[in-house]
Amino acid sequence: MSPDVDLTALKPGPHVLRDRLLTLDCRLFEFAAERNWPAAEPVLPRLSRSANHGVLWFATAAAMTVSRTPRARRAAARGLASLSLASLAINTFGKRSVRRPRPVLDPVPLVRQLKRQPITTSFPSGHSASAAAFAAGVALESPAWGAVVAPVAFSVAMSRVYTGVHFPSDVLAGAALGMGASFAVRALVPTRAQAVPPARPRADLPALPDGAGLVVVTNTASGTADRVRALRDTLPAAEVVECEPADVRTELEKAAARARVLGVCGGDGTVNAAAQVALRHGLPLAVLPGGTLNHFAHDLGVEGVRDLSRAVRQGEGVRVDVGRFSCGEQQGIFLNTCSVGVYPELVRERERWSPRIGGWPAGVLAALRVSRTDRHPLEAEFRGETRPLWLLFAGNGTYHRMGLVPGRRRDLADGRLDVRVVHGGRRPTLRLLAAAVAGPLTRSPAHAAVQVGRLHLSGVAPGTLLAYDGEVTEVAGEVTLEKLPQALAVYRPLPGG
Repeated sequence: MSPDVDLTALKPGPHVLRDRLLTLDCRLFEFAAERNWPAAEPVLPRLSRSANHGVLWFATAAAMTVSRTPRARRAAARGLASLSLASLAINTFGKRSVRRPRPVLDPVPLVRQLKRQPITTSFPSGHSASAAAFAAGVALESPAWGAVVAPVAFSVAMSRVYTGVHFPSDVLAGAALGMGASFAVRALVPTRAQAVPPARPRADLPALPDGAGLVVVTNTASGTADRVRALRDTLPAAEVVECEPADVRTELEKAAARARVLGVCGGDGTVNAAAQVALRHGLPLAVLPGGTLNHFAHDLGVEGVRDLSRAVRQGEGVRVDVGRFSCGEQQGIFLNTCSVGVYPELVRERERWSPRIGGWPAGVLAALRVSRTDRHPLEAEFRGETRPLWLLFAGNGTYHRMGLVPGRRRDLADGRLDVRVVHGGRRPTLRLLAAAVAGPLTRSPAHAAVQVGRLHLSGVAPGTLLAYDGEVTEVAGEVTLEKLPQALAVYRPLPGG
């Protein structure tokens, strides 16, 4: 074993300002060592050890994830990403650029000292960097969780001086580096708050202070029991109807007949069914996310009971576009996406295998089976030219990338269909991956994209599958995709409300 400190290296020459700062740093260290901290003695050394190798923060992130709220999960992931970047910077540049020895432990009481002393260089403090990075990363995504984590992070940083393993300047520098790492991660992957869609056009919606007049139909198969209980607590006069998936459409029709506001709790497919009913009856829609992905609710800015109940109580909402597909007399709407080609076949395969082996294994198996097929799932006449396609995707609104993560919509009333095409050819898996990596406006041999208000496809082969908001149907002949601008009024909390 060899320490990072080179004891044979020559000491640097005199430098007045640096020497004064180092002297002040040593005096502060000695002052802290001489203080009597009775409340800290049983806590800080243990807390300092628990943060070794980030164990404390990984455990905290796991506890946050168990809370099952999307914001907590995102905050935990952002905290860990910030911690990882800070640790990488500390271990590759920080410790090796300023090779400062550890403090002398003589003034530190033996009861405070760690049993195993670190042998790396002192500047900057890796524990402080990790603590600050995790806490700042969490706070950038969720201020509430940040307020919970911050005191723990501060205590870990202070414990490094208390136990005598770092000078105060080591801790300050580490904390600054950790916070810088969290903001660097935010620059790469913006927080959800940075991409909240504009609150326009605003809708004139009824304010229901206690929820009277709101009828919420919830899909029990989505595991929404805890959210339903929370909704009843915040809006006690609201009526909640719990039903099985097969009864959702029937219960939505019944609810619409007696409701001032139609509510729904479930996944994107359930929300799609509720939107159809709300459009037919001219009712505003209140969406409580209760599925796995909840694309529409999250792009809208509604993440849970707190967001929805606030909007309902205050009558806050907007009007959003609705996508519509038609094939002969067959019609349907989509709030998120509509696609033909590989993806609908993948959905069909996944539904076929899911009851036997479970959801995620079925998805992997479906992707493998679909990508290995030799035939093109779609041949369509697109803008007057017949061509083979692996996938045609149409989004209800323009999808944008958020740094390095998959895209989301910043405007749900932009009047556009975001159309993307993956051309046919050999090696479909490589083509689909290339299209996924490419930006939304990139042109390539495998991928093309355009934003339009209406799209007409002709020559669609009989039995072609079309997927819309997770549902699948068969189409043939002529298929038209179009926008219904600002057709649906939905509740969402408005900025400054």
